[in-house]
Amino acid sequence: MYLVTGGAGFIGSNLVAALAARGAEVMVIDRLGSDDKWRNLAKHAIAGLLPPEALWDFWATRPPVTAVLHLGAISATTETDGDLVAATNLTLPLRLWSACAERQVPFIYASSAATYGDGAQGFEDDASPAALAALRPLNLYGWSKLAFDRRVAQMLARGAPRPPQWAGLRFFNVYGPNEQHKGRMASVLLHKWRQVMAGEAATLFRSDRDGIADGHQQRDFVHVDDCVAVMLWLLDNPEASGLFNVGSGRARTFLDLVRAMFAAMGRDPDIRFIDMPADLRGKYQYFTEAPLDRLRAAGFNAQSTPLEDGVRRTVQDFLGAEDPYR
Repeated sequence: MYLVTGGAGFIGSNLVAALAARGAEVMVIDRLGSDDKWRNLAKHAIAGLLPPEALWDFWATRPPVTAVLHLGAISATTETDGDLVAATNLTLPLRLWSACAERQVPFIYASSAATYGDGAQGFEDDASPAALAALRPLNLYGWSKLAFDRRVAQMLARGAPRPPQWAGLRFFNVYGPNEQHKGRMASVLLHKWRQVMAGEAATLFRSDRDGIADGHQQRDFVHVDDCVAVMLWLLDNPEASGLFNVGSGRARTFLDLVRAMFAAMGRDPDIRFIDMPADLRGKYQYFTEAPLDRLRAAGFNAQSTPLEDGVRRTVQDFLGAEDPYR
């Protein structure tokens, strides 16, 4: 049995689908709410679904958990409730770490590229306390993810009890099926597709930095299948532990992404530039790119999905399909 927190969410539900396809038992820890988030799980057999507040009562029954994959979090980069974010993104994973260390259960958790801030310190997935201390996230979410990474590094340096395998995964800009529930935090691809389907132009933020043209802000866009492939590989290779970037390894512009979307839709590009919202100014990453050297050195050698291929599959196989859910 695999325990997946956030298992009804975007990355989590894609992981649940892959584990279910392997015939594994999967216990999902998540809230469905009152929208269509349940559809992310509808096609797959799961062992059960529990709300987060029931997690510890379930754990107390000593279920035969093979590994814990902790993907649940408050992931909104605009969230301002510091106490809520700290409780969810720091206190909870620390408790899970200790529980997995006690029972010697592998623990894989989602970190984030938001920990790198504006990228001034680079994007190296260096898990040393000194390297982590140098990072300056731009928002509360990024800080909370970095705070947990730093605590893990501190515990490892002190020789504190640890799970037999641990991995922190710094996901970059993930896109793919099953993110219809995410609202403002959904990928740019989903937002732009919805705009075009509503008969509007695809809007992108104007640049407010000298030397960077409108639409030429760059991100490392990674297909969710590549993220799932890394997690499955870790489960199959329990000797691999560490903090790892998970991206494509190549920065691409937002214009590249949107043009690939129009090509997948069979339409001519219709793009309009708008001012950046006030709550994002000074907190917006203009460039991200994931060095994958540590992940490759650990033994993961699968190739990343090219942006144009990933966008085409997402648009044609899911967003444009009668049933857009995996």
